[in-house]
Amino acid sequence: MTPLVFDPFGFIEKRNSYKSLNNEIKELTKNVTSIQPAIDEINKTLQYYGFDNFEIVPSVSSENHYQIKREDGELAESTLSEGEITFITFLYYLQRAKGSTDKETITDERVLVIDDPISSLDSNVLFVVSTLIKEIIKDIKNDVGNIKQLILLTHNVYFHKEVSFIDGRTKENNQTNYWILRKNNKVSSAQPFLMKNPIQTSYELMWNELKNKEHNSSVTIQNTMRRIIENYFKMLGGYKDDDLISKFTSKEEQEIFRSLISWINDGSHSISDDLFIEAQSDVVDKYLKVFKDIFTLTKHDGHYNMMMGVENANNQIHPTV
Repeated sequence: MTPLVFDPFGFIEKRNSYKSLNNEIKELTKNVTSIQPAIDEINKTLQYYGFDNFEIVPSVSSENHYQIKREDGELAESTLSEGEITFITFLYYLQRAKGSTDKETITDERVLVIDDPISSLDSNVLFVVSTLIKEIIKDIKNDVGNIKQLILLTHNVYFHKEVSFIDGRTKENNQTNYWILRKNNKVSSAQPFLMKNPIQTSYELMWNELKNKEHNSSVTIQNTMRRIIENYFKMLGGYKDDDLISKFTSKEEQEIFRSLISWINDGSHSISDDLFIEAQSDVVDKYLKVFKDIFTLTKHDGHYNMMMGVENANNQIHPTV
């Protein structure tokens, strides 16, 4: 005799449906929790980036373990360099972060903590690691996968620059925050910078000196302008002084530019005696206008506006007299 069950809201049916789906998920994750997919992905990455003298294979003695084997079949654990060990460990860590060897935790959300992943690695692998980490960051921002947060620690400024690069135009992102850890008298502290990246290139720092000239000494402004002109126009653009001078149409403008070159070269190697020259504030303002005109006349005013943080700028040349 079948018992009569009163279930007006369908709880029993929903519970049975849940059990059925849960069993199906567990069955499907049996393959996911296998280490073979992780081994295949690691080997694919190693081959793609030129590590072709060894590969990862399943361990014959222990389940859910792997071994590193040379092309001749010899096990390579004892002959790997420190950099190779670090790189393989990092690749395996990423695979474990995306999956699991435990079917009960396969769908758990994760927070990753990665501490100096490029330690002992050469410069080529640095780019590989930064690329792989940036893919994780992209997925986190797009809410793809089960990794919800990444905490990345590093001492390497160059690696920081690579992994924190967004797209060349975007400087801040509301999903990314920065801290600098400092230790003083054996006490560590974290200095927050919120969304503003505290690590900048020396070229960016020079432009910041110009943007904040009212808070900086006028003594150093000459050296800053000289280094920007040398880096951007001479080293990268291949310009010479005469090439830049020729961009000015009038003889008067050319003379003012020549005086700018003389002024910044003189001020970058010595400190002028204020008793015998014009007031520094007047000189700085005058030559900053000439400095901007260089970018405008060479049709690089977009670079000037970007580095100075100018939006909807009027590209007319400032009067220089």
